[in-house]
Amino acid sequence: MFSTPDEALEFISQHEIDMVDLKVVGIAGQWLHITIPARNFGARHFEEGVGYDGSSGSGFGRVESGDVAALPEPSTAFLDPFCDSPTISFICDTVAADTKEPFPNNPRTIARRAVEYMRSLGIADEALMGPEFEFHVFDRVEVLNSPYLSEVDITCAEVHTDGLGIAIPRKQGYLRVPPGDHLHDLRTDVCLLLEELGVAVKYHHHETGAPGQCEIEVDLAPLMVVADHTMLIKYVIKNVARRYDKIATFMPKPVYGESGNGMHVHQKLDKDGQPLFFDHDEKSYAHLSDLALKYIGGLLTNGRALTGLTNPSTNSFKRLVEGYEAPVNLFFSLANRSAAIRVPKYAVAPDDKRIEYRPPDFTGNIYLSLAGMLMAGLDGITTGIDMDDHRFGPFDVDIAKQDGEFKQRITRLPRSLHDALDSLTADHAFLRRGDVFPEQFIEAWVAAKRENEAMAIGMRPHPYEYELYLDT
Repeated sequence: MFSTPDEALEFISQHEIDMVDLKVVGIAGQWLHITIPARNFGARHFEEGVGYDGSSGSGFGRVESGDVAALPEPSTAFLDPFCDSPTISFICDTVAADTKEPFPNNPRTIARRAVEYMRSLGIADEALMGPEFEFHVFDRVEVLNSPYLSEVDITCAEVHTDGLGIAIPRKQGYLRVPPGDHLHDLRTDVCLLLEELGVAVKYHHHETGAPGQCEIEVDLAPLMVVADHTMLIKYVIKNVARRYDKIATFMPKPVYGESGNGMHVHQKLDKDGQPLFFDHDEKSYAHLSDLALKYIGGLLTNGRALTGLTNPSTNSFKRLVEGYEAPVNLFFSLANRSAAIRVPKYAVAPDDKRIEYRPPDFTGNIYLSLAGMLMAGLDGITTGIDMDDHRFGPFDVDIAKQDGEFKQRITRLPRSLHDALDSLTADHAFLRRGDVFPEQFIEAWVAAKRENEAMAIGMRPHPYEYELYLDT
């Protein structure tokens, strides 16, 4: 929105802004914020930031050394549409409280280092990415967890009808129209707000999942821009849903037996404004360049480890099962939705040529997920992966319908969070290149995910276990 702090300060003074909101992204991928009266906000905040306790909630530091600062970036400013008083928001970097140096574990810093590393190699000067936003909108979700009571009660008007409409059948929600689609106006309000906030929207529609599953797709943008936009898009979706007295969730698998929410990430590399993934040779597969194939090879070679960043929840692996258009095997193909990497068939022009990496979901921190994918792709390019030496395809068949011998020759994605974290621990050299991901950060990430999520869920009885074992 602004090129300089002076432009931002002038806007604040001339437009009767009451409050300035500083948003930082925590390690887990959530936004946290600090709000300052506009009359107290000045140039010093762009130079020194605002100090906060990085050990509380954000995951940036230990209790004994938790002081950090939120340093606003002028270009990320937006007028917050969900505040009653005129409020301007800035996305911030987390920096050291004393020196103001970039905090090494700040997700935005890690993502920025990944882009800088790519440019230092001379391979490309822009990594363009575009996640697809799949989410559910429910009318009500009641959650109870105690040693003697475990319960989740979900209500969605699209499947729990009031007698005035017909319920959408299971997995039959794709492209539904009103009145079956109850959420058209909600999605339209989201898209109109996003357009006002500078986020270019391609389209929205009802997704396959009957209970309120939606999709919004946006244009590709440079990695840092799309990561910031992703945080904003999720913020808008959740707050618009709240205005409708509903709840929006990006949880990968909120409903058993229904389609889950992925984060399919379209990506390509450009250099000097020229696309690098397109090959004019008619003999090339899907007109993919040799560089694109090596990038694909890097993603697939490091795919198991990547899930430790891009699918870092126990719920992620309830989505990654066969039969729900979710990938479970590491291969690539043209227009094949069972593939980990799909080459969109409709993207035929040189500038449109891209790949779509399908395993990730939104439980990952978007900055870490995009940085990890870029580093994996660059690893394939720099090491010169030869696709003919690996069982990566292309396979233009439904893998689920192939025989056991065929399936056994293809590398599978991890089946659990423990498995994913083991893979990340064993294979993360590609993330360490250029000091993009600090070793200490990876170790802390794995330890926290294992203890706080994988082990915590593993120790708790599941209600379905009572059906299976109560009469043992």
